[in-house]
Amino acid sequence: MFFFLLFSAHLQAVIVPIIFGIKSINKFKNIKNHILIPFGFIFLGLASMFEMIDHTKTNWIYIDHSSLFNWFFYTFLALGLTSFTISVIKNKFAIGTNIFLCFCSIVSYLLIDKTIALSLQVIISIFLIINWQRMFKDWIFIAYPIFGIVFTTFFGANLSITGNQIWHVFIGPSGTISVITFYLVLRRSKNKLSKILKWADLLLSLF
Repeated sequence: MFFFLLFSAHLQAVIVPIIFGIKSINKFKNIKNHILIPFGFIFLGLASMFEMIDHTKTNWIYIDHSSLFNWFFYTFLALGLTSFTISVIKNKFAIGTNIFLCFCSIVSYLLIDKTIALSLQVIISIFLIINWQRMFKDWIFIAYPIFGIVFTTFFGANLSITGNQIWHVFIGPSGTISVITFYLVLRRSKNKLSKILKWADLLLSLF
């Protein structure tokens, strides 16, 4: 029963982002680099897929270690978050900075240490929060740092400290809530734009 819960918690973290990625294709054209949004979702889904593969090597018992599939997990996580950030940025220097951070995070895992890669991903997440909040100004977006960073870190820390695998079950769904948050913010921004355009058409029709 517990394995079923644990497996399901991980599987939904693969399926949900990929579904959102497919649904996002050719949508949200109100966003500067909207073509990157589907990639952002799909990369996050692939990250969870590689995490599942990595767990098969440890009999689904969480072990804080470095491995090829664990590197793939952090690689696609960095690619996904960076894609979301760049999607709303216009400044070429800012885009280049985010790409450089993503590259450093991926390479540092292999050449230096996993801890460095995680530290760089924190910076990537901070840039994501700053740029999305600046772009959308949507109160719902607060759910991303709460569920995607605070809660997942809390559950992960408890898992590492206690070794109690029950904490493992909560990490995937918590991350999925943050993914849902991304999609909701994008949908709401599209609806806001539609309302603005309708009001603009109405005003123009009066003249």
